[in-house]
Amino acid sequence: MAKIRVRLVRSTIRSLPKQRATVRSLGLRKIGSCNELESNPAVLGMIRVVSHLVSVEDIT
Repeated sequence: MAKIRVRLVRSTIRSLPKQRATVRSLGLRKIGSCNELESNPAVLGMIRVVSHLVSVEDIT
């Protein structure tokens, strides 16, 4: 499967607790932190939930 890089670009302070937990499960802590993940349906669904907080790019 393809790999993607997820970067936290906005703060989770005013977000819902469920969204904060989703960001943590993606492996992101502070603003600017990034993580490389496999592109599978579970990860893509988590990214869709917090799409307003993260940026995503494909890794070739």
